[in-house]
Amino acid sequence: MPTSQGNRLLAALSDDARSRLAPHLELVKLQLGDAVRHVYFPTDAIISLLSTMENDAIAEISVVGYEGVVGIVLNLGGETTPTGAVVQSAGCAYRLPRQWLKAELNRHGELQALILRYTQCLIAQMAQTAVCNRHHTVEQQFSRWLLLSLDRLQSNSLTITRELLAHILGAQCDEVIEATGNLHALGIIQYSRDRITVLDRRNLEILSCECYSMIKSEADRVFPRVPFALAQMSERTLASATVAA
Repeated sequence: MPTSQGNRLLAALSDDARSRLAPHLELVKLQLGDAVRHVYFPTDAIISLLSTMENDAIAEISVVGYEGVVGIVLNLGGETTPTGAVVQSAGCAYRLPRQWLKAELNRHGELQALILRYTQCLIAQMAQTAVCNRHHTVEQQFSRWLLLSLDRLQSNSLTITRELLAHILGAQCDEVIEATGNLHALGIIQYSRDRITVLDRRNLEILSCECYSMIKSEADRVFPRVPFALAQMSERTLASATVAA
């Protein structure tokens, strides 16, 4: 069964706005590695936004979880984007047909205002990620990525292959193996059978570069942090949403 956990942007809407969207929202399950090509409001899934070069080299430019939405290019007046999106942590999301997002945005109301504020956070994350990828080690980048992922999960564990992690970080597999091995040896994480479990978050934050704290501080400034429990959707207003396996 899909999770009943909610998305912060949808949860922040008034009952009237949620009621307009509810009949058109489809709660779907997203699997690790799935390509994402529609508008999604994640609940407990995490989606990586990726940039791809001509030689097929890939690097993550931002991460989206329950706090945001994938597909905001519609809000900026575009129909396509040079970036791609892939599921980095399996879970659920509310899928909304593009025409209904456009209709709600054309009201120039609260959803548009929320998405514009979220876009500000996303741009800040993209800028800091670019700096991090240029100036910091793979181990620091991995630590930053892991902390951002943990902020969007209800547990301290996630499943991801080293190959996908290498693509996300824009690194070589042997660099990822070395970085994960170093943190494992320090007792900060446990990594086995493609499952990462964080054992010592405090020291993970110490080892991470300043990029994580800068991204988090900007997000907390623009959008005061909301725990998962407070981001639950109203069961009544979403009662008509379709559930897909």
